[in-house]
Amino acid sequence: MYAMKQIRKSGYKITIDQWLIIKSILEKPKINQQELAKNVFKDNASVTRIIELLVKSNYLKREVDSNDRRKSVLTVTQEGKDIIEKVQNLVLDNRKVALDGVSKEELDNMNIALQKIIINCS
Repeated sequence: MYAMKQIRKSGYKITIDQWLIIKSILEKPKINQQELAKNVFKDNASVTRIIELLVKSNYLKREVDSNDRRKSVLTVTQEGKDIIEKVQNLVLDNRKVALDGVSKEELDNMNIALQKIIINCS
């Protein structure tokens, strides 16, 4: 909620989930929707809705896969790249605020615990 508040306060019209999806596509251009959902901890239906909004906002472009017409190929538009870059600085600032006073050892322990929780829920 803090991160979203900071994004809105800065005047950007994107959610954290939308930002994460665009970032995931930029990092792995051939990612499929199931992998996207897993990366952002969302179900496929939610990812579909988010993608639709990103296409309407001109952050993503969707084309039919030339090898398999049942699939879509998602590419990040220049507007999408621009918003990722602009919000990236906010994300880094938010992390600094959130992790203030948290030691590396505490972060490592938290990551170990979270990995165990993820495995338990898989």
